[in-house]
Amino acid sequence: MGVHSMWEDYPELAKDLSSVIELIDSQIHVRDKTIETIVKNFLHSGGKLLRPAYSLLCSQIGPEQDKERAIAIAAAIECIHMATLIHDDVIDEAETRHGNPTIHSQKGNKYAVYSGDYLFCLTFNLLSKYAQSLSQLEFNVKGMEKILTGELEQLNSQYVEPVLVKDYLSRIAGKTAQLFAVSCYSGAVTSKAAKRATMQAWNLGHYIGMAFQIIDDILDYQSDDQTLGKPVMNDFRQGIYTLPLIYAMKENRQAFIPFIAKKDQLTDNDISAISDLIKQYQGIEKAYDLAGKYTIKALKELEKLPDGEYKNILYDITASLLKRNM
Repeated sequence: MGVHSMWEDYPELAKDLSSVIELIDSQIHVRDKTIETIVKNFLHSGGKLLRPAYSLLCSQIGPEQDKERAIAIAAAIECIHMATLIHDDVIDEAETRHGNPTIHSQKGNKYAVYSGDYLFCLTFNLLSKYAQSLSQLEFNVKGMEKILTGELEQLNSQYVEPVLVKDYLSRIAGKTAQLFAVSCYSGAVTSKAAKRATMQAWNLGHYIGMAFQIIDDILDYQSDDQTLGKPVMNDFRQGIYTLPLIYAMKENRQAFIPFIAKKDQLTDNDISAISDLIKQYQGIEKAYDLAGKYTIKALKELEKLPDGEYKNILYDITASLLKRNM
């Protein structure tokens, strides 16, 4: 099965990622055929598979290579990711994802929630079969708990005036960075890497996830509908206030208060004015700077890991995250 074109330069990894998709597909068996079709279609909707890619690459850190187990763990990681995306779209009331209609916008909230729930079940099914130990399974469960905590923090902060950068960083550490960290860590554990190397993999994933989410939030202010696949400044419209805004507000808080007070009643002119203020107070530039610092931290952790071709690929992918436009 084909995978995203970004993996064309890495044929072996592309082959393994295709195997991840095939494994997930083979495990999807639902009595309700509507749910089964929804999940299969979402699986084949063209995601980049970044998290399973990091898991697969980190499965080469240790001395023991077990391709079947590495692919299964990567598949479990992707199932978690897909489940959270489906549920996120319901909570955010998003009409599109990457330019395609969301599940809930086509089938309704109930089918979307059930589809996400099924993918969580599939995650545990894969982990129960292929996780090497109870401790690894428990670690993944704790990871998912932290992801949920990050999501709840975002929900509870909706339309709340942002104040501190550290609060934003705490939120994305759970919401996004946690799954990247679990991906890298799980891969390393699968290869029976040394304890120190597994924690370096964890740190690598954490820093990658932090940089990734910051860039994602920057793109919400920069991209057009066609590039990002959702309305420009959709997060702000939904009352989700991210790093570019927080940095800009540090320079002139009062300029933004009237817009925040409008909550979900913003006009297109309001959105344009907010965008101009973000540019005026260099919110995007400052956010890019922090994303760059997290990327540098990730690359420093990568340097500590045992040598191998996987490191070159990890370096290329990680360095490219700062340059992406979607």
